[in-house]
Amino acid sequence: MTDPFALFDSWFTEARASEPNDANAMALATTTADGHPSLRMVLLKGHGPDGFIFYTNLDSRKGGELAANPHVALLFHWKSLRRQIRIEGSVTPVDDATADAYFATRSRDSQLGAWASDQSRPLDARETFEARFAEVETRFAGQDVPRPPRWSGWRVTPAAIEFWQDRAHRLHERTRFTRDGDSWTSGLLYP
Repeated sequence: MTDPFALFDSWFTEARASEPNDANAMALATTTADGHPSLRMVLLKGHGPDGFIFYTNLDSRKGGELAANPHVALLFHWKSLRRQIRIEGSVTPVDDATADAYFATRSRDSQLGAWASDQSRPLDARETFEARFAEVETRFAGQDVPRPPRWSGWRVTPAAIEFWQDRAHRLHERTRFTRDGDSWTSGLLYP
């Protein structure tokens, strides 16, 4: 196969059918401004030849790290399929229309939570967050919840995509695709 996005689509379709929860969960690796690695799970919310999209609070720790250094890595691990996909690339913000369209699909409570949360900031007590949520719920009662200005998405444009398939006796199969201008080159890697 010469198209890493077609292979991703095929594996992702299988993962959605076999994984018990969140087949779209992916580890996102960033670095702090001084080069220390940082890793967390996020959810893939869009993908295609132009990249892989996720959303977050722009003022969160990850938002700050992405703004300071756009180079990231993603990892999908589908234990039920004994597969993983590694993606290396850089991020750019999605446009407002894309962020607005996705935000409108979220549950109302998730939308309200985006307004109530100062993601990654210290919280003195759970009750403080719950009180902020109640205030936001009252503020937007009877109306659509708009996307907060500090909440948006990022698109990871891949420079490399590696597909890993578990095999017996740790004789795994690895295929790495590397962007070459507007096309891709691929090759096998030793396990």
